Amino acid sequence: METKNGKPMKKTMERTFQQNLLAMLGLCFVLIMVALDQTVIGTALPTVVAELNGFDLYAWVGTAYLLTSVITVPVFGKLGDEHSRKPFVVAAIVLFTLASMLCGIAESMLQLVLARALQGIGGGMLVATSFASVPDLFPEARERLRWQILFSTAFGLANAIGPTLGGYLAQYWGWRWVFFVNLPVGVASLVFVWFFLPRIRHSDRPPSRMDWIGALLIATALGSLQLLTEWLPQHKPVFLLFALGLSALLSVAALLFWEKRCANPLFPLAMFTHRALGPLFTLAVTMGFCMFAILYYAPLLFQGGFGLMPNEAGLLVTPLAVFITVGSIVNGRIVTKLQAPNALLHVGLGLFLMSTLALTQTSPSTSHGAIALTMITGGLGLGMLLPNLTLMAQYSIPRTQLGVATAMLQSMRMVGNMMGTALAGALISNLYAARMYAMLELHRSAQWSSWLADPQILVDRAKAARFIANAGLDANTLLTGARDALIDAIHGSQWMIAGLLALSFYLVRRIPPISIHRVVDQPIE
Repeated sequence: METKNGKPMKKTMERTFQQNLLAMLGLCFVLIMVALDQTVIGTALPTVVAELNGFDLYAWVGTAYLLTSVITVPVFGKLGDEHSRKPFVVAAIVLFTLASMLCGIAESMLQLVLARALQGIGGGMLVATSFASVPDLFPEARERLRWQILFSTAFGLANAIGPTLGGYLAQYWGWRWVFFVNLPVGVASLVFVWFFLPRIRHSDRPPSRMDWIGALLIATALGSLQLLTEWLPQHKPVFLLFALGLSALLSVAALLFWEKRCANPLFPLAMFTHRALGPLFTLAVTMGFCMFAILYYAPLLFQGGFGLMPNEAGLLVTPLAVFITVGSIVNGRIVTKLQAPNALLHVGLGLFLMSTLALTQTSPSTSHGAIALTMITGGLGLGMLLPNLTLMAQYSIPRTQLGVATAMLQSMRMVGNMMGTALAGALISNLYAARMYAMLELHRSAQWSSWLADPQILVDRAKAARFIANAGLDANTLLTGARDALIDAIHGSQWMIAGLLALSFYLVRRIPPISIHRVVDQPIE
């Protein structure tokens, strides 16, 4: 909705229930599109890698998206605060949808990674603007939480069908449909957002100049850190690794220097030292790390380690996604009755930790019911953690800084996503290789090391059949050893996640009680 002269509204005008409902449906379709993309690709990724022959770029399918997203989120969070969010939501939907089509027609892993990077720009714009649009529409806490249930249900719907849909499409339709499924959702979201999402600004001042130098420094720091994380386990030249580490450190130092002196900083550094926001941001990094380290590598455990089909692995991951929504809905019912929602963070963290510890004990003989129960527990925990991080951050700052604070929280979570996917992948690769070479030495079968050097053979049934034909009587023994090596490697990454979750209880204790029944007026300088 716009004023007669076409300028954005300065504050929320009276809107009908139907207008709010249709606007929220548009935002829900946006959320469905992003959530589908995250959950569908995880289950289908082993099949994608098997067809395109690129296990060395396995993690980059995820990290390329996350890297461009995490750079984009703070930029458009700030631009949304300054100019209103609607134009950026529209542009993001168009870009994300087109990039999804490019992913679907990719002919190599490199093309897929590049298309995913472009898709990440659109995804970052969507995350930066759509989450902050909800408090724009519903500034009062109780009303916002009632409407938030619709948001949670949409997210849950996408998460519920995502893993199963990914496995089904990869197995019966081909992995390209994993990306093409975004196209109709993108069209639907564009229609609703274009016609029903209002343009709202909360400040009477003219928009400030964008901090492009800060954006460039953030991109350089995160890009250097990501490449260093990816290449360190691959024994790249020392001078290259040193250059990347130095680039990351110098970019961070320059960013701190610049943001302290910038009149309109992209990242207000005071938010990081704020007694509530500082621990919330750190906890967001940790939760993003742990969630994606499980979400991306649990399907590999089930398919490569346990020998399940893609659709079977998808069914096992589905309860995690479904019960994130259930946990969010339960959380929404409880949180308005509490003066401060801090206690729910302890409950959610405890459930997620229990789930991760249980995953370290799974094996091919573990019943699917027990694995599903483990995923349900983790989903409930995440459903009580993630919404409260956003809610508590939004009630720690004034409305004029909603976009920046929400974007920074999402950025921190994406940094965690990026690091979790990359570091877990590096750890799994190293542990698998060490265990594999030890097994080959034990069986005096070093000549087969080129076949078993990476776990791709465990998800590529055609390659496994060729190996069996060449290796003869030893083939099944060696493949079983490879599966055991992969299971142990992924369990090692899950023990790392459990340790991080245990340490996170300290962060939760550092968050002061935050009331969601008051309004913050004083901006954080």
